Amino acid sequence: MHDVVQNYYGKELQSTDDLKTSACCDISNMPEWLKPLLANIHDEVLSRYYGCGLVCPALLEGCRILDLGSGSGRDVYALAQLVGESGHVVGVDMTDEQLAVAKQHQAYHVDKFGYDNVTFLHGYIEKLDELDLEANSFDIIVSNCVINLSPDKAAVMASVQRLLKPGGEFYFSDVYADRRIPQHLIDDPVLYGECLSGALYWKDFTRLSRDAGFLDVRLVEDRPLEITDPALAAKIGDIQFFSATYRLFKIDSLEDACEDHGQAVIYKGTIEQSPHRFDLDKHHAIEAGRVFPVCGNTFRMLQESRFAPHFEFIGDDSRHYGIFAGCGELMPFTQPMMLVSGAGGCC
Repeated sequence: MHDVVQNYYGKELQSTDDLKTSACCDISNMPEWLKPLLANIHDEVLSRYYGCGLVCPALLEGCRILDLGSGSGRDVYALAQLVGESGHVVGVDMTDEQLAVAKQHQAYHVDKFGYDNVTFLHGYIEKLDELDLEANSFDIIVSNCVINLSPDKAAVMASVQRLLKPGGEFYFSDVYADRRIPQHLIDDPVLYGECLSGALYWKDFTRLSRDAGFLDVRLVEDRPLEITDPALAAKIGDIQFFSATYRLFKIDSLEDACEDHGQAVIYKGTIEQSPHRFDLDKHHAIEAGRVFPVCGNTFRMLQESRFAPHFEFIGDDSRHYGIFAGCGELMPFTQPMMLVSGAGGCC
């Protein structure tokens, strides 16, 4: 599939207008505070980029970031502005034509930003071990609508786990399906190049993440995708696709379920772009100043990551109260108060 992707993104597509679906290049959900970053990026870099919105978590100053499938470099140059002169962004891509655009305009961005803090490498995201990248050396790894194009997604996830620092996170957008894609659609070069037929069934993605050591997968946001090309829509049939952003933390102490230890956090409101509320994920909108009960995993994600200085932490894990129902999992057994009086047993 490497040849298919390289041909599609290197030769067939010349600008975002050549795409046939809304799977990539949607910036409608981009926060307003991020949009000015794009004004500092060269026009050709912008026009030759095919990612989903802008993948950008909070608190990046001074961070070392790896961008998987960096393409023409748009996200790299946006992130470079956020990490600042003390940070660094490394972009990896396999398409020569895309890398040529990114490197051609590197001097332009040095003049624009006033510093040079980016590196572009030619390589495959499922073969990161072939690049001179040190284990445990990145604070954050991002990817923008690229993992679906990889023929070995398990290798990608394993490399991400190896390269992240303890407490680091994988923050990325991609395309997912509501079921497994049949092989004849995977073999279709246009469907594959349009980020559709290489998409993972969402439950398989969860399994893949856990196999790589990311035990608690957090969905940040999602939206359904519209297949706007009639011919492609006819091929796809009833399969539903979604663009979704996930964050995965490299924290050894995370459990494979959300357990209740009676813990809570208080957000201080000190993250510049989130003074009133911090959204850890789709189900954890933490208002500033309010005591917010959390499961053990959420507690650890905040306490053992770069977010720790912005929170107060209440409690520890010395006591256990069972599953934390608020994280989407319930005990399967019938509760005593729900039993009908006089009902017979079954054991």
